[in-house]
Amino acid sequence: MNVSTRQLRAFLALAEQRNFTRAAALCHLSQPAFSALIRQLEESLGLRLFDRSTRSVALTAEGSEFAASAQRVLEEFERAVAGMHDHAERRRGRVSVALLPSLAAGWLPQVLTGFQALHPGIELRVADVLSEPCIERVRHGEADFALAATRAETPELQAEPFCSDDFYLVCPADHPLSRLREVRPRDVAAWPFIHLSRTSSVRQYLDAATQPQAMQSVMEVDQLATVMGMVRAGIGISVVPWLTLFHFQAPGVLTRRLAWPGLQRHIYLVRPRDRSLSVAAQAFYEWVMARRPEGTQAGVVRRRAAAPRAVSVRRPAARS
Repeated sequence: MNVSTRQLRAFLALAEQRNFTRAAALCHLSQPAFSALIRQLEESLGLRLFDRSTRSVALTAEGSEFAASAQRVLEEFERAVAGMHDHAERRRGRVSVALLPSLAAGWLPQVLTGFQALHPGIELRVADVLSEPCIERVRHGEADFALAATRAETPELQAEPFCSDDFYLVCPADHPLSRLREVRPRDVAAWPFIHLSRTSSVRQYLDAATQPQAMQSVMEVDQLATVMGMVRAGIGISVVPWLTLFHFQAPGVLTRRLAWPGLQRHIYLVRPRDRSLSVAAQAFYEWVMARRPEGTQAGVVRRRAAAPRAVSVRRPAARS
């Protein structure tokens, strides 16, 4: 059976007009072409849909039953086509992205504001998780792409550089380290140190850069807000990436860049290798790649494109 939407529209026009001439004109067809469509539809269905006479056209019992179904089919088809047009024009869609909490809390809100202003019909889902969960979400199709501190190059995933992240010493402003001309790993190791958990990319980069120097760890925590509280209280010092420095902009707290060999965190955009992005996800991908964090100035992250206004976003847990 091969029934076209053109035949259904012709059928519904004739069911409404009850006149071949008027129905053909409504469909912008000649009467012979219109009559051929109705005949082809009846032949495809194996049923007579209209009783015809020289004076009138009336639906058969089967035609009346078919009319309701034909109307529903056409309406559903038109909604589907309109929805695809909306996707193609980036008016609708859904994007899921996973990224490090340091990016989600500090960099993403302003970037998201501009995108939502331009594409208000696109729904954005954000997972602020550590690198491994970020990558797992992409692998299992739960995220369109991720921003993680792991270069995940596998048969199913591809990674491209997103940004680099320098590290900073954070300590009380009157701390003895603030007076040193150069701060070395052994200088930091001489003081009580607040560590982030071993599962964080910050801890992994720091451990790799300071080996074999051991830090004088007094505490291991999960949240950057906790690190800030401990540093302000004078319990210890710490080392954090510049993407997290918004947590440490407070009176009495010093942030100072550390130029240690190997101490630079690299962030990658990870996406499926063999699965194309949806139109909405591709739009957001292009948006974030054009607005990557590109450096620091006086401890404040600079961005390539400023957002036009602020956005109200629930701040995630301050991990990194």
